[in-house]
Parts: sequence; C-alpha cells; structure tokens
Amino acid sequence: MLIYILYMKKIITRCREKTTAYLSHRPKLYALLVGIGIVLFWRGVWHTTDFIHYNFNVYQNNLTINGSSFSPWWDGPLSLIVGIIILYFTGAFISSFIGNELILLGLRGEKKISQKVEGEVRTEIDSIFDIKNNLNDINEKIKELEEKLKNKEINKEN
Repeated sequence: MLIYILYMKKIITRCREKTTAYLSHRPKLYALLVGIGIVLFWRGVWHTTDFIHYNFNVYQNNLTINGSSFSPWWDGPLSLIVGIIILYFTGAFISSFIGNELILLGLRGEKKISQKVEGEVRTEIDSIFDIKNNLNDINEKIKELEEKLKNKEINKEN
C-alpha cells in the first residue's frame, strides 16, 4: 500500500511539473486558469461556510445565498476541491499571485526556494556575494582610472 501511495505521489508530482512547464510558455492561459482556480476556491469557501451557517442557524435567514433551495449541499465543497486542484496543478496554490518569477522558474526549469536544498541556497548566496565583491572592485578601478585621467588633463593644462 505504501509503495502504491509513493508511486501515485510521483505520478502527481510529474504531472504537476509538466503542467507548470506547459503553462509557463503560455502566460495568458496560465493567468486565466489561475484566476479561475482562485475564484472557484473562494466560491467554495463562501458557499460551504454559508451552508454550515444555515445548518447551525436554521431559524436565521440572513444568508448571502439561499443555501436550502439555491444549490445542493455539495456545491460549495465541489467548487473548493476543483479550485484547489486547479491551483495545485498550475503551481499557484502556495503563491498568492502569478508573477514573472513563477513563469521564469518554469521556463528555466529551476526549483523554487522552498524545494532547494540548504546547500544549493548557500551556494547561490555565496555566488551573489562574489559577484557583488567583483562589482565593487570594478567600481574602485573605474574611479582610479577617472582620477588618473583628471590628473593627466590637469598636467596638460599646466
């Protein structure tokens, strides 16, 4: 049974990665699907909460929707589940918005920071630090060259 669960997890993860990679090349479709997923998610939360409220407070009739005759009991939970599935498979479930970074990660095939091993993150931080130091060195050399140029110009005038 455990092997079956691990196998299913691997299949779902692979399917999610392929979906994200496919959608990253189609940002308009990506944004549309994520938007639909967000709306369905919050619609499901709203309707489920109204249904629960209606069942606990049968005598109060101040709902935002009419829970008893407007829709069946499973309408809210179904919207919630479909919204969660869409957001999960598009890779936008954890992030609150779809931005350039999410699309670029999919295009480059990079891992999110939450998926990276601590060593990978430290290596990236060290690389960034080295680049920053190199830029500072270059900046200092440019200033030195500018000073030498000014000194030559002053000497020519005299």
